[in-house]
Amino acid sequence: MSPDLFLAAHGYAAAARAPLPGDAGHRRYLRLTGGPRPALLMDGSGAAAVGLPSAEADLRAFMAIAAHLRRLGLSAPEVLAADPPAGLLLLEDLGEPTHATLLDAGAEPMPLYLAAAETLAALHAAPPPPGLPAWEGEAMARATAATFLDWWWPAALGAEPTGAQRAAFQAAMRAMLAPFEGAGSFVHRDYFPANLLPLPGRPGPASVGIIDFQDAGQGHPAYDLVSLLQDARRDVPPAVRQAATARYLAARPGLDREAFEAATAAMAAQRHLRVAALWVRLDRRDKKPHYLRHGPRCWRLLDEALRHPATAPLAAFLDEHVPRRLRANPQGANPQMEPAA
Repeated sequence: MSPDLFLAAHGYAAAARAPLPGDAGHRRYLRLTGGPRPALLMDGSGAAAVGLPSAEADLRAFMAIAAHLRRLGLSAPEVLAADPPAGLLLLEDLGEPTHATLLDAGAEPMPLYLAAAETLAALHAAPPPPGLPAWEGEAMARATAATFLDWWWPAALGAEPTGAQRAAFQAAMRAMLAPFEGAGSFVHRDYFPANLLPLPGRPGPASVGIIDFQDAGQGHPAYDLVSLLQDARRDVPPAVRQAATARYLAARPGLDREAFEAATAAMAAQRHLRVAALWVRLDRRDKKPHYLRHGPRCWRLLDEALRHPATAPLAAFLDEHVPRRLRANPQGANPQMEPAA
């Protein structure tokens, strides 16, 4: 079914349609006004074009996770109508400003990050739904290799990595991540301000709306706290990072603080290396050079994470194969200014 027919079937034929700002992904969103109620159209039909699973699988994952979050009393969009084979969902519109747009407009960061940390703690405290893919050692190492070895390495070092280098990298990643497998937590994977919305009329953890969770997995909860407080796209003040971490840990008193700190370093090292190289892929493959402006931040955060003993296997690999002076965007990269949201 086409988007026009889908919208007409559910009373939105005459609704005004406003595209939402694009991102690094393949999904397209339209804000609908003038229909039965404010809503968003989520169009995931572009999944196959970028080599991802089918649009149907993508949207069914979204629907299942949305239902899980809502059962927990958290604020995920209600699914108003769905045509998964066509990659189309009609969703409740949780509102226009995100935490990211508020921060960009000069909002005080502390309240937003504290609320986000409280909501994240509630999300992680509940058992995850069945069927989530693992987001642990093997999957994380493979995802990192797909950006760092396949895109950043040849662009920055001038040659493809050898088979021995690939094997050594995989071994280093697995060794770093192995101590933190089996945590069994829900992991959003992109829990950062652009995917969070303020809902002040809702109580407690429900006061933060959560979106873009269809790629969720099962792994260590520290990963999501890294996504929030060591954001690849914006600097988070140290005082805010410390306060939000304290708020999260206070809400989860059963966690071992020292072990969680070690896991945080390992999750941060994986995420920052993968995302620093992802910007290169977006530049070279997808012709989106503006994302390269975030590269220096990712490399700086990676360097911070590599100071922790828990990241020693990856630190040793990088020290042997990647000189510090090259830990940056590839030479000659020309990041453009990112379009305004």
